[in-house]
Amino acid sequence: MTVTSNADFAKRMMLLARPAEQFEPTATYDPDGDCIEFLAKPGPFYGERVDDLVTVYYSQETNEVVGSLIKGVSKFCNDVLTKMPGFKIEIRDGRVRLVHIFLARLWSAERDPQELTTLTYKKLIDVAEETAVEVDAELCNA
Repeated sequence: MTVTSNADFAKRMMLLARPAEQFEPTATYDPDGDCIEFLAKPGPFYGERVDDLVTVYYSQETNEVVGSLIKGVSKFCNDVLTKMPGFKIEIRDGRVRLVHIFLARLWSAERDPQELTTLTYKKLIDVAEETAVEVDAELCNA
C-alpha cells in the first residue's frame, strides 16, 4: 500500500497497532497503486505472490490465510468486463464485496481445480466471505 502522507502513515499504524479484540476486518483501496489491501485478522503476517493479481497474506503463527494485496484492480475489472460482458458484480450502496473480485479471478482463469493457485483462491474466497468486507465499487468502473 502506498503511503502518501504522514497522516496516511499514522492511520495505517493505528489500524495495525489496535489490540486484537478491537480489530475489524478491512479492505482499503489505494488509487495511486490501484490496489486493495485486505486484512481479515490481526497479527504478524508474511506474503506470497500467487499470480500477477494477488499476493496472499499468511499468519506467521498459524500459516492460515489472513488477507491479501490485490494489484491492478481497475485493469483486472476492465479485462473481466471485456472478456465476459455479461458478468455482473452485485453492488449495494456503492460498495462491492471483496469476495466477488476473488470469484471473478477464479472464474476468468482456466485452471485445474486441484492446482495450488486455485486452492489458494478458494481459501481467499472463504475468508472474504466470512468477513463480508467491501470496497468502493468505483474501482471497477461500476
